[in-house]
Amino acid sequence: MGGMPTLKLYNTLTREKADFRPIDPQNVRMYVCGPTVYDYAHIGNARPIIVFDVLFRLLRHVYGESHITYARNITDVDDKINARALRDYPGLPLNEAIRRVTEKTETQFLEDAAVLGCLDPTVQPRATESIPQMVEIIEKLLAKGHAYESEGEVLFDTKSMADYGQLSKRNLDEQQAGARVAVEAHKKNPGDFVLWKLSQEHEPGWESPWGRGRPGWHIECSAMSVRYLGEVFDIHGGGLDLIFPHHENEIAQSRCAHGTSVMANVWMHNGFLQVEGRKMSKSEGNFVTIYQLLHTETFGGRKWPGEVLRLAMLMTHYREPIDFSIKRLEEAEHLLSRWPALGEATGEADASVVAALVDDLNTVAAIQALHALAQKASADAQYLGVFAASAALIGVLPKEIELDEAVVEEIDGRVRARLELLKTKNYAEADAIRADLLARGVQLKDGKDPETGERVTTWEVKRSQV
Repeated sequence: MGGMPTLKLYNTLTREKADFRPIDPQNVRMYVCGPTVYDYAHIGNARPIIVFDVLFRLLRHVYGESHITYARNITDVDDKINARALRDYPGLPLNEAIRRVTEKTETQFLEDAAVLGCLDPTVQPRATESIPQMVEIIEKLLAKGHAYESEGEVLFDTKSMADYGQLSKRNLDEQQAGARVAVEAHKKNPGDFVLWKLSQEHEPGWESPWGRGRPGWHIECSAMSVRYLGEVFDIHGGGLDLIFPHHENEIAQSRCAHGTSVMANVWMHNGFLQVEGRKMSKSEGNFVTIYQLLHTETFGGRKWPGEVLRLAMLMTHYREPIDFSIKRLEEAEHLLSRWPALGEATGEADASVVAALVDDLNTVAAIQALHALAQKASADAQYLGVFAASAALIGVLPKEIELDEAVVEEIDGRVRARLELLKTKNYAEADAIRADLLARGVQLKDGKDPETGERVTTWEVKRSQV
């Protein structure tokens, strides 16, 4: 690693920031909870996708591209998905029917992630492809006395794990003593959770030793992570809302099944997201999908480029709550418009940007350092390579934009019209053309012809809104 500063990460499990020590520097392993592909991903889903993409980029920079395994799952086991699969494709095997139901939303999610500047993870396993691994873990839990069968369900016995609640710091006895909801009759303890539930005749399901049924929510990530990363791996990430019960229950299942002291050494969680100062919900009328932001005028009366959405997301530290607003997007767009446009990332990343990112992904400081580099690069082309490599670390690299001939002709025509308006001193209409083009990401530059002294105007695209 040479003179590379030590990577420090905040660990939810220990509640402290510490030096990151991979189990095997030749194969650093990270798992992140991905989307349920029942519907289009919303802007809250975008935050962990972007945050952990930055970490993926940083890990590749520190340890080498070929030494990182990043698994981000696709959740396609879900009662709503199952029901729709059975209804719409009754003649197909269940996994194939589910694939038909989810292929559009899964494809859209992957397209959204790409437009947001995210690299493809090393593996993107689907839950439906790991049903046998889920069954195997449940069998181990039953054999070791950590699970029991009751009224058509296999449940995890939370009392069987002495230190259940380590991640969320929830005391099981206190939860039970203060529980307002009565224990469901078939459960030994209120905190016990479903590993497998039997399906009725009219419900879809998979075959298992306990009968035809379907897995509980938490077991899928335990199955996919052990399948692709092993019983103990380096980093597990996701949103703050997943700490309890999802991640807590993942830990319980995995540790008890495999007899390990941890599931992952470092647990990382991004903070909550609000939209225009309010919790995002359909009832509030502020529920917005990534697709809508990119392709419609739902938010702020216009479409937003992927790099603007990404930069806006990274302008707040990942552990802090974020208020996603039109103003924030405009600030990000303004900042990007002042950065040089580049095609490829060449050169070595600047130490100032690397130092910010290795300090628990301090993207706020990294963006400040990038802006200083951008100003240098704009003034002196020798800094362009360093700026490009540094910007690539956070995945925000302003690109040279290729326009089709029709768009170029239209812009040239409007520039000529503006020059004619200026000749007749019609400044109001001339300014309106300039403002309109700027709103579309086209910046005009006025100058003089050195031979004739006449006004000449050139233009360049600063953002992909033309």
